[in-house]
Amino acid sequence: MPARTFPEEPRFVNGAEREVFEALRDGLGDDDVVIANLRLTDEKKDHEADLVVLMPDIGIAVLEVKGGSVWFDDDGWKQTRGGREVRIDPVEQVRTTKYAIRGYVARDGRWGNRNHVAWGHGVVFPHSEFEDDFSLPELPRWALHDRTEMDTLAARLREHTWGLQQGKVPPTHDDVEEIVTILQGRKHTSYDVNAESEARAAEAERLTQDQLMILQVTRLLRRVEVRGGAGSGKTVLALAQARELTRGSQGRAPQRVAVLCYSLGLASWLRREVATWHRKHRPAFVGTFHDFGKQWGAPDGDRINGAFWEDELPALMDDLAAGLGEREKYDAIIVDEAQDFADSWWSPVMKALRDDEEGGLYVYSDENQRIFARFGRPPVPLVPLVLDHNLRNTKQIHEAFGPLAPSRMYSRGGDGPAVRFIAANPEDALAAADDAIEGLLEENWRPEHVALLTTGKRHPVQVERTTHHTQDGYWETWWDTDDVFYGHVLGCKGLERRVVVLCVNEDRARDRSRERLYVGMSRATDLLVVVGDPGVIRACGGDQVATRLGI
Repeated sequence: MPARTFPEEPRFVNGAEREVFEALRDGLGDDDVVIANLRLTDEKKDHEADLVVLMPDIGIAVLEVKGGSVWFDDDGWKQTRGGREVRIDPVEQVRTTKYAIRGYVARDGRWGNRNHVAWGHGVVFPHSEFEDDFSLPELPRWALHDRTEMDTLAARLREHTWGLQQGKVPPTHDDVEEIVTILQGRKHTSYDVNAESEARAAEAERLTQDQLMILQVTRLLRRVEVRGGAGSGKTVLALAQARELTRGSQGRAPQRVAVLCYSLGLASWLRREVATWHRKHRPAFVGTFHDFGKQWGAPDGDRINGAFWEDELPALMDDLAAGLGEREKYDAIIVDEAQDFADSWWSPVMKALRDDEEGGLYVYSDENQRIFARFGRPPVPLVPLVLDHNLRNTKQIHEAFGPLAPSRMYSRGGDGPAVRFIAANPEDALAAADDAIEGLLEENWRPEHVALLTTGKRHPVQVERTTHHTQDGYWETWWDTDDVFYGHVLGCKGLERRVVVLCVNEDRARDRSRERLYVGMSRATDLLVVVGDPGVIRACGGDQVATRLGI
């Protein structure tokens, strides 16, 4: 059998190299290897070996091939090329290349502590003839192979490479395999889901920056409500507006600005984002409605005590806001996810403005994400602006939750993986969701890009983390780079993850189940996996959503 070759069908720039390659391929054995046209770059120069021959238990030979007429005279080596005489130095060329390849192999971590095996070099002149007694100090005759020796080239190489060991051991079969692996390089890579995700994120960022042009419209308006569905860029727009108002622009003086929301998770994200800005561009306050009151002395409360949040706290904050001095008040207040605010919350917000008649109030909302049993509207008229483009979710995800959106939206999020549905009984849904997480990690999704969200009972990991940490500490795990995030749709409004496994672990449709499904499905920007009972999901989301999920 012929020798193995890499590549299997190499391309050559001239017939001489092909002639020598074929002679070696057909004359050597199947344990031998011939590598053609090996290119290597080191810190000194670019190298190219016409042929590298690896023979187990014999040695390694790096060969330089020169076709046409080649001769040696008092001025050195000469060759005719295109009818012209040119000076060459094939011996120095092949010797330098040999050392470069040998060094490259030795430095590779895969070579490890193996012995320094025998490397030799030689030249092949398939069209020229040299006398048997021709010899140079740097090139013994047996290291030169001419036209008359082409029929026995493989045998000559075996015989004379043995003589080039120079005290080094010949390579074993394993050595040859390792050298071939090293010289072939780490070429094989795999499809990277994270790279695709990075590209989509960059495009979404570009589209969001384009959408910031809407702030041009609001510069002369002091009371505005920006409405938009999930993925429309409301939160990014709210932050951009906060920065612009804080630093002042186009002749407007810098303002004292507050940015409010309800969710602890969203507040954590907002604060982290603002912390990356120049200090002169940061709003005076960023946080939850509760934190807004705590700065004036409002007390802590039990988060499951509805009466405290709906009645007691707003009343206390209303009194505290009424006693604020001008320096403590704000020129403008921005409220993100404003549909979460109850009627009683708006009074202290308005009293915190320096000018409750003309002070800036900018509200960002999505009525279809109203997943809490409370209702409220700002007590002042607002100019409505509508965002009707989904910039963040892939077209596949947008198509899946589109029937749940507040109004028709146009997808600009780009293509991505198909939305996946995993059927599971309510009592088995968490286990099925855990299996889905394992599968995603095996697909090489990075843990920090993956979240498991439930619509019913919290996942045991979330329970454990909230027990171990404070609420603020739990939300810090959102930023962990070595673990999946476990949460509930109620706490993740305004946030997004590249991959979301939405576990619908409920046995029937409940109050505001449709809104929960909408929030949960729209948290994924790149890949959405929905786990749950087909009948429950159809009851929650309707026939259109069920059909788009393949139910």
